[in-house]
Amino acid sequence: MRLGLVLSEASSGLRRNVSMVISVVLVTFISLTFVGAAILIQMQIGQMKNYWYDKAQVGIYMCTSYSTGETCTAGEASAEQIASVKEQLESPTLSPFIDKFYFETHEQAFSNFQKQFAGNPVADYATPDQLNQTFWVNLKDPSQSDVLVESLSGVAGVENVADQRKYLDQIFSVLNVASYTAIGIASLMLVAAVLLIATTIRLSAFSRRRELGIMRLVGASNRFIQTPFILEGVFAALLGSILAGGAVVGLVQWFVQGYLGSRLQGFALVGLDDAFAVVPMLLVLGAVLAAISANFAISRYLKV
Repeated sequence: MRLGLVLSEASSGLRRNVSMVISVVLVTFISLTFVGAAILIQMQIGQMKNYWYDKAQVGIYMCTSYSTGETCTAGEASAEQIASVKEQLESPTLSPFIDKFYFETHEQAFSNFQKQFAGNPVADYATPDQLNQTFWVNLKDPSQSDVLVESLSGVAGVENVADQRKYLDQIFSVLNVASYTAIGIASLMLVAAVLLIATTIRLSAFSRRRELGIMRLVGASNRFIQTPFILEGVFAALLGSILAGGAVVGLVQWFVQGYLGSRLQGFALVGLDDAFAVVPMLLVLGAVLAAISANFAISRYLKV
């Protein structure tokens, strides 16, 4: 097979169908940008889970004078009840699961509350005695929080034992829905790109039907005839993939690292290394889908 002749046929086909090629490039660009965004969202969710789950604590809220639970019938937790909870945390049963813990008094809780809700009218009505004294516990393995919850729930003087991971799970479930939505849109766009590539190849073949008939008469193989059309589809899809890769890198550079990075200090955000890792995936995906759809379209046309 003469490579020069094949490439010449492919470039000729691209020139004859410029408008369709532009359509393929745009559809591939949009669909693969969604794919890249969906991959980055999953990476971001993974990084946030690793970062925040390690910081998630178990809060052991002691009873206040306003508590009404079954374990708070005596009113505010006494010094003996607080000491009893501390002993359990330091006991051989629970201490192997605990990395560290500290006790937050009414005054410390009130100070943190004032900082958190500074400027909010609710901060003006809270008093220290309304806020729980709390043991904040960091576990060696946050996934084993159930051990602590089961051991201390129902203990006299303990109003509630809360695992912060449960609140994080709700946030991450929303983010996962957004990621799956992006994947769904990307899948539909990829289907549209595949169909458009196949249609472009068939139209290109139809416009050159006389040339194809002459090639067959002189003994050209199906492989020789098919290759230029496949290259046309791959070229258009690769161009769209490159644009999508550039869009993904730009999204991370200016939106994630630039805009979000300046406003979400301390958050673990995806970086350019993650974006550059996604780009080759987009290039391979675009080229493979284009090659498969173009090969399928021209094969069916030649059989007709």
